[in-house]
Amino acid sequence: MRTPLVTVILPAKDAAPYIGTTLETLTRQFENPAALKLVAVDDGSSDGTGAIMRSYADCFRHAEVIVNPKPLGLATARNQGLDHVEGDAFCFIDGDDWMQPGRLRVLAENLRELECDFLRTDHVRVTGIKRTLVRAPYAWRGEVASPRDAILPADDTTMVDYPYAWAGIFHRRLIDRGLAVFDDGLFTAEDRPWIWRLHLHARSFAVVDAPALLYRRGVPTSLTQVRDRRQLDFTRALSAVLDTVEQDAEAERFLPKAVWTVLALSSHHLVRSRQMTPALRRDMRIGIRELLARLPADQARSALSRLDGPRRRVLARSLRQAERTT
Repeated sequence: MRTPLVTVILPAKDAAPYIGTTLETLTRQFENPAALKLVAVDDGSSDGTGAIMRSYADCFRHAEVIVNPKPLGLATARNQGLDHVEGDAFCFIDGDDWMQPGRLRVLAENLRELECDFLRTDHVRVTGIKRTLVRAPYAWRGEVASPRDAILPADDTTMVDYPYAWAGIFHRRLIDRGLAVFDDGLFTAEDRPWIWRLHLHARSFAVVDAPALLYRRGVPTSLTQVRDRRQLDFTRALSAVLDTVEQDAEAERFLPKAVWTVLALSSHHLVRSRQMTPALRRDMRIGIRELLARLPADQARSALSRLDGPRRRVLARSLRQAERTT
C-alpha cells in the first residue's frame, strides 16, 4: 500500500504520561499498518513526549515527527500536520486521548461509502475511572445531510456546539478548499471558528456510529485546567465566529445562533475568571465586554432573556457595560 488510507494528525505538548497509550491504540486501527500515516507534532514539550513519538514512528510504514522548539499552540500544530496529509482521509487525536481498535477502519469505510466531506461521531468522556458516553447532538445516524442544516435552532445544542476536531474523520478535499485550517496562534477555543466554517461551507456530512474515541478530562496540563493568559484567546476565537457568520449569505438566519453561543461561553468564562489573578481577570472581562459590544443589541437582549438565571445574572452587567461603549 503506497498511499495510506488515513492520515492521523497528533499534536501534543508535555503528554509523556499518556501519549504512549494514544500511539499504541493507533497501531490497532488497521490490519495492514501501511493503511495509516502518523503525523506527530511535538509542540515544544519539555518532557519525553518527542522521544515517545519517535520510538512509535517505527511502528508505521508512513510516519513523520515534527518538532517545534517552542510551543506554537494547538491550532498551529494541527495546521502543520495538515501540510503532510496523504491519502483521501485525515483525522485528529490529542496526546492524552485514545481510540478503540478498528475505529479508523470503520470511519474510512463510512466516509467512502457515504461520499461525505466529513463524518462526526459520539465520544466517551473519561474522568478518572468514570466513563460517560457523549452523544453528537444530531438525531439522524448514517444519513447524508447539508452541514448548514445542523446549525440551528439558535438556543438549543447543535453540531456547532460539538466542535471537537477529534470526533470524526474528514476528506482531503476540505484541505483543498481551505476549510480544514485552524486560526493560527489560538491556544484555546481554536475549534470554534473551525467548526462554524465547516458547517457553513462544506457540502455534506453525516453522524455515524463507530468504535469509540476516549477523551480524557481533568489532565493537569490540559488548557481546560490552566488559568493563564492563553485562556484569553477564547474572545479572539468567538470574534472570528462572528466574522464568519456576518460574511455569510444567510447571516440573518445564523446570527442568532452565533449570538447565543457568544453569550453562553462568555458567561462560562466570566465564572472561571474568578479563579484567575486580578490582572488576568480584568483582561478577561475587558475582552468579553469588547466581544459583547459586537453583538446586535436587540438579539443580545433577546438571547439573554432566554438564558437560565445564573448565566443571565453573570452576563447582565457586562452586557450593559458593552452597550454603553457602542
